[in-house]
Amino acid sequence: MTAVSRTSAGIASVLALAMSFPAVAQDREFGGEIELVDPNVLRVCADPNNMPFSNQAEQGMEQAIAELLADKLDRESVSYSYFPQATGFVRMTLGSNLCDVIISYPQGDELVQNTNAYYRTSYALVYPKSGDLAGVTTTADPKLKDKRIGIVAGTPPATYLARAGLIGRAKPYQLMIDTRVDNSAKAMIDDLGTGDIDAAVLWGPMAGYYAKRADADYTVVPLVAEGPGPALAYRITMGVRASDQEWKRTLNRAIRDYQGEINEILLAYGVPLLDEADQPILSQSGKTAQDLPLPQKAQAAGVTAPADATDTAANPEPKG
Repeated sequence: MTAVSRTSAGIASVLALAMSFPAVAQDREFGGEIELVDPNVLRVCADPNNMPFSNQAEQGMEQAIAELLADKLDRESVSYSYFPQATGFVRMTLGSNLCDVIISYPQGDELVQNTNAYYRTSYALVYPKSGDLAGVTTTADPKLKDKRIGIVAGTPPATYLARAGLIGRAKPYQLMIDTRVDNSAKAMIDDLGTGDIDAAVLWGPMAGYYAKRADADYTVVPLVAEGPGPALAYRITMGVRASDQEWKRTLNRAIRDYQGEINEILLAYGVPLLDEADQPILSQSGKTAQDLPLPQKAQAAGVTAPADATDTAANPEPKG
């Protein structure tokens, strides 16, 4: 769908929803605003090619979580409004009433109303399990002194690489990419496999997912011991419209009631989950994210983007 048709559809959907869903689109006591949430279909805002989060083949972890929510909330089905998670993502999806929830959104951004956080993770260091970097947990480790490290340019971990004197030898990868032809996370893990770099620093979900997809065995270490500086760990919520107070409460209850099942999905996709004390969260069977098998549909997921995908950021920064 083009940007023009998306916008037109968004305007039409406001009118249609207000008339079609009287049980949900009700006046709120403060401000008289209405909630335009479909009571029958879980309408999800998603990126068309941003694994491990989502893709048009519905192979991402956000889509697995959406299926879980739809089942638990007695929705008849799940539908997706796709738009690249670049500038305009919120405006062209949630803001245009084409969908009712963004499954993954950083806590604290004002573009959306956040639900309670349902997971916490951080940027991570990836290196071969068998090698001289075994045991490294921080960028300040002397073992990294003469190593070439892959880093997405402009992301917070670059500050720590510079502090440790590692940035001069680092290999930069683009932050904003055209997902029709590029994938910085996959490229970095591929380069790690060929020996072009010795270690990689990536946003945790991408680090875990692409490390699990790789042919080699890698260690994925959340960077939680870097000391003062830019935040590397983030709480992730679901994003809804500011007017959708009851919908937010519904999702908060679902997060509370089904947190364990959500964790299992995230861990299976390789997300290095952290508690508030920066300790790893394990699966119900006591396994780490890297010890669990990748879901079959995720293992089969391609990395070639659809023709209309473009400029997706390879980090957790929200996009308006």
